[in-house]
Amino acid sequence: MKVEQLRPSATSEIANSFLALPKWVIAWLLIILGPVNMASFFFLDEPGGVMIAALVLAGITLSLAPVFFERGFSKLTALGHLVPWTILIYIIVFHRPEAEGIYDKYLTILAVVNTVSLSFDYIDSYKWLKGERLVLRAEK
Repeated sequence: MKVEQLRPSATSEIANSFLALPKWVIAWLLIILGPVNMASFFFLDEPGGVMIAALVLAGITLSLAPVFFERGFSKLTALGHLVPWTILIYIIVFHRPEAEGIYDKYLTILAVVNTVSLSFDYIDSYKWLKGERLVLRAEK
């Protein structure tokens, strides 16, 4: 039997790492951050909707890339949000697309949620750049 056959699959390592995150982070990701960002795809027909969704998706994609590369979550995950979501918030705050009703409320919620997320992401990115490279693993 090859040694590589004994190594857990990438999916199980990523799931294990996700479960090693603090419980409040898991709740934040699953109940608030994920759903609020994914809701951008319901507003593609609104002014600026495609751009908003593209910036949301860019932040998600750039953040998940290191998760797959490292087979788990580390402070590097935060780095992917910085540029696209900073631009996203800048646009919503300073160049807000024409919006009314639920779309207007959604843009406000999206800006608030992603500002909160970025406040953690900037700190975690700084820590990663300073050498904190631990990939989380749940104890077995």
